[in-house]
Amino acid sequence: MAEDQQQQSFLIEKIYVKDLSVEVPGAPLVFKKRDVNPNAQMAFTHQSSKIQDDVYEVVLKVTIDAKVDDETLFLVEVVQAGIFRIENISSDQIEFILGGTCPNILFPYVREMVSTVVVKAGFPQMVLQPINFEATFRMNEENQRGQQKPDNVVAH
Repeated sequence: MAEDQQQQSFLIEKIYVKDLSVEVPGAPLVFKKRDVNPNAQMAFTHQSSKIQDDVYEVVLKVTIDAKVDDETLFLVEVVQAGIFRIENISSDQIEFILGGTCPNILFPYVREMVSTVVVKAGFPQMVLQPINFEATFRMNEENQRGQQKPDNVVAH
């Protein structure tokens, strides 16, 4: 073994809520409705940025829009973030960690926050189903590779 080989490390330094919003536009009349079964749509994005050598911020934004017909019952947006230290890991592995592993770490915090604020907004508990961000990252990576054309191919 080479003595100059450095130890790889991945550390969670901080997990925090960067932004939180809940809206109940039809309150208080929305609470008078009986047997309301909303159609909830979830959208998510994530991004990462280097904040100093070997230290990255990863931000996961999840938006839940619950409607009955065309009426919004509630709208929840959670922006959960984390600061991660990633040392002595190759750049392609860092991309996977930032795009797959870190969002997987942040999502349970988002799930708990959504459940809490939905109940506090006066609605039954909402439990978000798991998302495999690592698989999503791999699929996006494959799709991007499939869309790239070799340099010697000319599109007509």
